Amino acid sequence: MGIAADIAIIIVAALIGGSIAHLLRQPLLIGFILAGVVVGPYTGIIAISEVHNIELLAEIGVALLLFAIGLEFSLKELNPVRNIAIFGTPIQIILTIIYGMGIGRFLNLDWQSSVWLGSLISISSTMVILRTLMSQGRMGTLSSRVMIGMLLVQDLAVIPMMIILPQLTNFESGLSIIGIAALKGFIFLGVMIFVGTRILPILLSHIARWNSRELFLIAITAIGLGVGYASYLVGLSFAFGAFLAGIVLSESDYGHQALSDIIPLRDIFGLLFFVSVGMLLDPSFLISNIKTIVLLVFLVTVGKGLIFGGISILFKYGNV
Repeated sequence: MGIAADIAIIIVAALIGGSIAHLLRQPLLIGFILAGVVVGPYTGIIAISEVHNIELLAEIGVALLLFAIGLEFSLKELNPVRNIAIFGTPIQIILTIIYGMGIGRFLNLDWQSSVWLGSLISISSTMVILRTLMSQGRMGTLSSRVMIGMLLVQDLAVIPMMIILPQLTNFESGLSIIGIAALKGFIFLGVMIFVGTRILPILLSHIARWNSRELFLIAITAIGLGVGYASYLVGLSFAFGAFLAGIVLSESDYGHQALSDIIPLRDIFGLLFFVSVGMLLDPSFLISNIKTIVLLVFLVTVGKGLIFGGISILFKYGNV
């Protein structure tokens, strides 16, 4: 049955893994990821045949989750944390890249690989962090606002990173590309703000008058995924565009209704993302390199914690 059978296997495996995690009082994400390991291509316990298609559906899950989180969010909530987000995040990224380069050299990597490692650990997973905040009921707290503000800037920083890193051997040729990408990004943000504040509310008001929940759900899903795809076309990430669409819609009169309608769709597709992460893990590789991996995780966790803590204190968010 192809992908239909794969999705059925994934949902059943996630149900079992999530139930075990819940009984052990662990985050459901751990159960979902371990379920992905079981059904992934490396274990051979239950083979998934359409791995690539599952990854594509998982990308939609990321976009829908961030779209829903954007609907819960408000631009006004970023006001108290704008300084640490705008000025603190670049400092964090630079310090973490330098720290990661040091780890790379300690592990006998060449300088290019060390820069890649530093860049990798300087960016946090928006999907995982926001999902964790939701599961712990911390959305709306000062800590979550600081995290979301910094995550937004990190997502924007990915654009120049994706351009610079492949150009490490010929850096100057990448500078003009960065300028063009930045221009596209600013134009997109400007257009999105205009469309989101002027056009989308009128469109949703017309659809809401029809009293059709199905059409309203289709409309908000089309907006979230459509804006995500538009952001992808201009060089931003698909998920970032969906998140931005959610934030813009949250300021409208239909934000709460959109959130309540999108939640079931978000949860199913979001599940596919976390399972797909587990499917990427090769247990044999982890076991054979366990010492290096444990050391790397320890160094990254401690180092990033100290960097984030120092920046929080610097910008007078010590209680965060």
